[in-house]
Amino acid sequence: MNNKKYMSRAELVRLRRESDHARSMERAAREATRPLSAVKPRAKPASKPKQNKRRFHIALAMPRVNLRAIHLPKIQFPRPRFGWRTLSLILVAMLGLAAYFSFTRPELRVSEAQVTGNQILTPAELNSVMGVAGQPIFLLTPSELETRLLLNYPEISAVRVNVSLPNLVTAHIVERKPFIRWEQNGAYTWIAEDGVAYRPRGEMVGLISVVAESAPPAIGGGTDPLAPTPYITVEMVQALKGLASHVPPGAVILYDSINGFGWNDPRGWRAYFGATASDVELKMRVYETMVNSLTQRGIRPALINVTYPTAPYYRMNQ
Repeated sequence: MNNKKYMSRAELVRLRRESDHARSMERAAREATRPLSAVKPRAKPASKPKQNKRRFHIALAMPRVNLRAIHLPKIQFPRPRFGWRTLSLILVAMLGLAAYFSFTRPELRVSEAQVTGNQILTPAELNSVMGVAGQPIFLLTPSELETRLLLNYPEISAVRVNVSLPNLVTAHIVERKPFIRWEQNGAYTWIAEDGVAYRPRGEMVGLISVVAESAPPAIGGGTDPLAPTPYITVEMVQALKGLASHVPPGAVILYDSINGFGWNDPRGWRAYFGATASDVELKMRVYETMVNSLTQRGIRPALINVTYPTAPYYRMNQ
């Protein structure tokens, strides 16, 4: 029986490859042992000396190597990926650095505020209340600084604070001008034309002097929480304006909560004219008429009251 009949196709292919490989090796061996033919040197130009060189041609049987079949390891470098998280991290880092330098750089810290418009208050007093010395410019809020000034100094009627880089703070203030020197219980204060009282700073010439024997009626607070409560009403201020030009030389304006403003007349009695600003000139004419009438009749009163010019009266000593 023929054995090839029972061989598989794979075995036949393997036998054929082995046979081809054996023949290739025999052919390579024959080529290696075959004598080499002499090689004639090429003719050289006459100007150059002849050199005899021997060349050898050797054929070596090398197995074929399929470089494409060899899987070499690939060298791969990681590519940087920039996503939203990376951008957020960079942004946070930049903001952190900016905040750090904002609070630590001396060029961004305020030494003191520059004050303008002040006539009574000193820059040192205003800076002590604002407290901006040594503070970073980014921590200062103009509205907060304005509130501090208004709450601590009733002398200020208006204030405007500006904050600008790198470290500049300016404060322009408008002060209340004193109009009345109000003395009560051995102490005195200054009162502006809007009725607001505040701490006096020495003596000032030209103020209307008032000696109060009792405190004026209390005044309720206004709608503005930053505005100080007036000590006397604006109407009382206007009444003092009208009476100041009629005060006798050497006399001082007096006040009590029942009769209002008046003074001690040098002729020997006390006169009262109320605390309202209406009909001041009429009150003065009625007063002089009463004085002339009483003098002609030889009456020396202790008090003359013309708070109501239509119903004046006088009182005798008891």
